[in-house]
Amino acid sequence: MEQLLNKKLIIKMVGKGLLQEKDMEVLLALGDKHKEVIYFDLIIQKKLLSEEEVFNFLKEEYGYPIVDPTSFTITSDVLNLIEKEVAQQKQILPLFKIDNTLTVAISNPMSVVGLDDLRLKLRLKLDVMLSLPSKLEEAIEVNYSQSTHSELPQENIEELFDVVESEEDEFTSEDIAELMQKASETPVIKVANLLIGEAIKKKASDLFIEPWEKKVRIRCRVDGILEELKSPPKSIGNALVSRIKVMSQLNIAERRIPQDGRFKVKIKQREVDVRVSVIPSTYGEKVCLRLLDKSVNIPNLNKLGFVESELQQISDAITKPHGMILITGPTGSGKSTTLYAMLNMLHSPEKNITTVEDPVEYQMNGINQVNVNEGIDLTFSSALRSILRQDPDIIMIGEIRDAETLDIAIKAALTGHLVLTTLHTNDSISSLVRMTNMGIEPFLISSSVLMITAQRLVRKLCSQCREAYEPDLETVKRYELKQFKSELKLYKPIGCAFCSGKGYQGRTLLTEILKLSPEIRALILKGVSQDIIKKRAFVEGMKSLRKSGIYKALSGDTSLEEVIRVTAGDFIPD
Repeated sequence: MEQLLNKKLIIKMVGKGLLQEKDMEVLLALGDKHKEVIYFDLIIQKKLLSEEEVFNFLKEEYGYPIVDPTSFTITSDVLNLIEKEVAQQKQILPLFKIDNTLTVAISNPMSVVGLDDLRLKLRLKLDVMLSLPSKLEEAIEVNYSQSTHSELPQENIEELFDVVESEEDEFTSEDIAELMQKASETPVIKVANLLIGEAIKKKASDLFIEPWEKKVRIRCRVDGILEELKSPPKSIGNALVSRIKVMSQLNIAERRIPQDGRFKVKIKQREVDVRVSVIPSTYGEKVCLRLLDKSVNIPNLNKLGFVESELQQISDAITKPHGMILITGPTGSGKSTTLYAMLNMLHSPEKNITTVEDPVEYQMNGINQVNVNEGIDLTFSSALRSILRQDPDIIMIGEIRDAETLDIAIKAALTGHLVLTTLHTNDSISSLVRMTNMGIEPFLISSSVLMITAQRLVRKLCSQCREAYEPDLETVKRYELKQFKSELKLYKPIGCAFCSGKGYQGRTLLTEILKLSPEIRALILKGVSQDIIKKRAFVEGMKSLRKSGIYKALSGDTSLEEVIRVTAGDFIPD
């Protein structure tokens, strides 16, 4: 859709030195003389100005806030307020709705008539934001696109469920042929695709399909928080689970034992690997789908949320020629992302780097990545043995799952290799106990381990709408805030256009770094309790996860409530 500018704006561009007089004459000659309008695209096509230069001029002229609509997750109920044809014709996209106000993105601030028509039609207040035309067109295409199995559909979920409800009776048959038939019917396929597509749009890490007595609950995890999606009718619950199992090449006849599988989907050049876990529950089979977007760029260490002192400690450890570095924390705490960021920093043509993963989460050019496949006995331990015969400099192990893998990794670290890996423990100190319980002698741990970090992810406050406040005396006393700063100021979420009304946008790291100093190594060799080691680590400057979080709350990165939620059970040392 061509954007229009009027003669007055072109004259202003000349006055600001953006265009020359001769440029204006050319544009006026090519434009619509009767209406005194000039096509936006002409300026770009004639290479008189870039899209960004015209956009910045319009932004200053009209004062609208800027937005990138491609970064928004737009729910289907909001998207359905404006038809696709209208969005394309008027170059307008609904972003989100709060109470009686709809926030929209436009690329041409002169489209006043179109906005007035929309206000009257929807009977809503409009909050207008400005977007680059190319970004807006991309967002309109992505959000309104209709596609097949490989590019998931964006249909109206309520209308689709109405169709399914009317076509499906309560499903009670145990006949496998009938179940397979239902799983292959178009409405069920569309519902499955739609749910997966909605979760990917929201940038969710997990999607859950949970059967209950009278309904099927659908939830997805976004920024660590579960959000409930529109639920399908109970009548298609079994068929929906069977559809997921068919896509994952699992046995749909087996409902008594857990099953694991995987499949891939592709949306607009984005390849998403979906890991599937199915377990039997009281009212049917519960399904968890883990979504791994392989097109996501490898992050840099300095963009994950580490402070300068933490970055320095990590940099010192990973540049050592040999030894082991452990990243610990629960599932979903960003351990793999941190490992990849370390590899990204270490990667060079002079290094022979190999990884063993299940599955490979990020594709990295120039790094040898091995995908574990237990079905053919390609396990972490067997792959690791083979890798050691290929003279690697750096080995990344996706996860230490058993004593055999840990034993090989420790020996690799002791024989001239740098080993990066993860372990499921709550904090850095308890990893020492976990390794001992897995049969590793204390002298091997103290000789091989360079550093152990524990980490958590907390939601970041939206920088556009966060609000500062002074904590009350009870909060100051309870969390001992006076030890952090003399002038105390915390921040709370409000909600605005940039964060879709949530008050939070993105996540950042809290971390606890245990660097194995000579004193710590000596304590490990003596076999002392983890409490003694922890006290010594705090004396040497280690910050607990809670303490790391409070520093970030006081700097405005996150809220105190978010820190408390994520670090429950942790403590601040004296």
